[in-house]
Amino acid sequence: MARLTKKQKEALAKIEKGKLYSVDEASALIKDITNTKFDSSVDLAVRLGVDPRKANQMVRGVVSLPHGTGKDMKVLALVTPDKEAEAKEAGADYVGLDEYLEKIKGGWTDVDVIVTMPSVMGKLGPLGRVLGPRGLMPNPKTGTVTMDVAKAVSEVKAGKIDFKVDKTGIVHAAIGKASFSADKIAGNANELLQTLIKLKPTTAKGVYVKSIFMSSTMSPSLAIDPKIG
Repeated sequence: MARLTKKQKEALAKIEKGKLYSVDEASALIKDITNTKFDSSVDLAVRLGVDPRKANQMVRGVVSLPHGTGKDMKVLALVTPDKEAEAKEAGADYVGLDEYLEKIKGGWTDVDVIVTMPSVMGKLGPLGRVLGPRGLMPNPKTGTVTMDVAKAVSEVKAGKIDFKVDKTGIVHAAIGKASFSADKIAGNANELLQTLIKLKPTTAKGVYVKSIFMSSTMSPSLAIDPKIG
């Protein structure tokens, strides 16, 4: 087993073993135990009582984090010429169509989100093997395939994220940065948790939110009381 550094030992010493923290407590403590030289990402991992192999228990959605993600999201708008101006005005980092389709075909994926229009989706189909594994394929359910390109771009820039349960039943999401105030981290965490609760499938049996863990890059994780979440 790798030896713990002095800072890691100090961080672990601040965590009460076996304690389930409230969202507010965890949001304050995560700042205290994060000791990276860069601005660490703060993440939430929520284990749900669902079977993701069943289509009717697939939990997927979008949430607009009230305090943003703290990350400058790079957005590619794949649009026809008549939509280029509004996409640029809304803050898209890259705007165009055929030239970017060619770049993606060649393996370029240096973006966080792709926004497009329904009429363009047919051209994206053949690029599924490049975009799919990276979670970049636009989807009407997450609002990234739309005629209102400007709205979609500005929402992503303002802190809208999409999430989906993985095959082990866990939803992972970045909810901010360690430089955020504890109130902002808690506000974003609560927004995600409330959204997950609203998305509970009617077919899910038993306990829905089984566990919640908050962590930052390279920090220990904090267990949050799932009854609070």
